[in-house]
Amino acid sequence: MPALPETPPASAAVVVPVKAFARAKARLAEVLDAATRAELARAMAGTVLRAAGGLRVVVVCDDPEVRAWAEREGAEALWTPDLGLNGAVEAGVDHLRRRGVERAVVAHADLPLATDLRWVAGSALVTLVPDRHHDGTNVACVPTDAGFRFAYGRGSFAAHRAEAARLGLTARLVPDPRLGWDVDLPADLAPPPPLRLPSSVAALLRPAADGAAGEEPDRDPAEVR
Repeated sequence: MPALPETPPASAAVVVPVKAFARAKARLAEVLDAATRAELARAMAGTVLRAAGGLRVVVVCDDPEVRAWAEREGAEALWTPDLGLNGAVEAGVDHLRRRGVERAVVAHADLPLATDLRWVAGSALVTLVPDRHHDGTNVACVPTDAGFRFAYGRGSFAAHRAEAARLGLTARLVPDPRLGWDVDLPADLAPPPPLRLPSSVAALLRPAADGAAGEEPDRDPAEVR
């Protein structure tokens, strides 16, 4: 994580939007079968929950299997049907506000290299961690009472900077190689050294190792945060 002079988060929690495991990571179909894709999505989501490091976690979801999984993992499951990604995240942030939590760290569920999310909540500023392409927003921390409007999709990193400015909030922009690595495409399954996938994820990918190398194709807007 970046060496930033921060204070411990006095009141922070993590919001993780989790898609139905059976429908996750469809763009990996050329190298992983459906069962393996579901297991991969579950393993990565578990990695993100553990990276909360003791912070309260709210999983926003609209799938019964995900809800049951989140509760088994010790997270709170917030049912958010028919809201879409942005609406579900905003519902999660507002849920925390109504319970007296001051800052919400929003982390996507497909960050296999995540190890610690607590530092993201260590500032009163809006914090934005981009994907490695500096296009999407993999992790964000916002004041729960700010009325922050999320705009995930292509160009969300720029959109979230603009939203912070609209609200008169200062944003710190913190690229991070671990939190910046998300998985959507086969090439994403092979991070470059010294980055290494955790064993729980790597074990699922051995059959796909040969198909994961090569140049990255253009990303579908739906796959960009």
